[in-house]
Order: sequence, then structure tokens, then C-alpha cells
Amino acid sequence: MAEPGREMEPSRDPSQLRVSDADRNKVADLLRDAAGEGRIDLDELEERLEATYAAKTYADLVPITHDLPAHPGDQTPAVSRQTMPVTAGTFDSSIAVMGGVTRKGAWLVPEKHTAFTLMGGVDLDLREATFAAKETTIYANAIMGGIDIYVDAHTHVIVDGVGIMGAFDQGRDKVEAQITADSPVVRVKGIALMSGVTVTRKGPPGQLRKKLLGGEH
Repeated sequence: MAEPGREMEPSRDPSQLRVSDADRNKVADLLRDAAGEGRIDLDELEERLEATYAAKTYADLVPITHDLPAHPGDQTPAVSRQTMPVTAGTFDSSIAVMGGVTRKGAWLVPEKHTAFTLMGGVDLDLREATFAAKETTIYANAIMGGIDIYVDAHTHVIVDGVGIMGAFDQGRDKVEAQITADSPVVRVKGIALMSGVTVTRKGPPGQLRKKLLGGEH
């Protein structure tokens, strides 16, 4: 039974949701980049493109890109960075007015994302997300509300916002930062008016729960 005041999670498996033409095109672009870098040959490209345009759900797209980097020129496969291939849905904005919006799990973060809340809350969890660009800008503006952004150890965060009778900052890291030259860059800009905009570096989702369950003997 759900806790009072807590919204119930959807029972549908997100991987079984239908993909759009835009999703298929993103995967096709990734495949063409991989072929141009010599990661797959032309026969593989043709086979994977055929499978891409025949895909019905996100689950159908996962095997097509599982062994490829999430970004062109990246030398590390997406799965090793605890991210999904470019197969999940994307959102250009997250807007909450006297309510709440949560983005989490495997989703595609566009080069620019707008988060706005008025007397509400927005949670952006980027730890399992795939980034469409090497550098991402999140425009976070809050009025009498809160915006919480979560990143993993490998993401380089630059917080450049203004708090007016509120806070716009990066909270204490929950895990040690592990930044390299290949790390994605996330810039967070905006204004917090009588609100809070906070970026927090945390471990993989469910890590604490796994530790707690592992200790229950």
C-alpha cells in the first residue's frame, strides 16, 4: 500500500512503451556515426538500420545499440557508464505548477532542457540518463517551489544561478566525484525566487537500498 501523500508509481514497464519516429531517427543517427568511426561495418549498419525502423517498443531498440557508445567519439560503451543506449524518450521541458514532475530512469536529455516550477516541485534524475550532447544546459527557474537535480560521480556540473530569498547551489556530494576528460558537462542556470534549486551528486539509484537489504541477515 502506498504511503499517504506519495504518488503511486506507474505499473507499466517503460521499456514496453511504443517508440516514435523521432526515437528511431536518433538511433539511426547513432548507428551511422558508429559506422563512420569504423565501429560497425556496412553490412552491420544495414542490418541494424532495418531492425531500428522495424522496432515497435524501446525494448526492441536496446539490443541494437547495447555495444555502442552513447555519444559519437566516446570511447566508453554506454553500459559501462551506467547509462542506457539512446533508446528512451526525451523531454525538452519539465514544468510543475502547484504540483510535481519527476524525470528518472533511462531517458534522453536534450542539449537544452527547461525546468520551471511555481509552488511545486521538479526532480531531474540524470544518473541513468543518456545525454544528447557533450555539454548540456538546464535552465532551472523556481518560484516558491523546489528543483532537485541528481547527477552521478562521472558528470561534471557547473552551477551558475541566482537565489533570491532562496538557494541556488550544489549540495554536498554523496559520492566522490570521478571527473575525466570524457565526462559529460551539465550547466545549470536560472533563478530561485523564495525557492531552492539544488544539484546533488549521488551513487547509482537503488544503491542504498541494496546495501540495506544486503545487511539484513
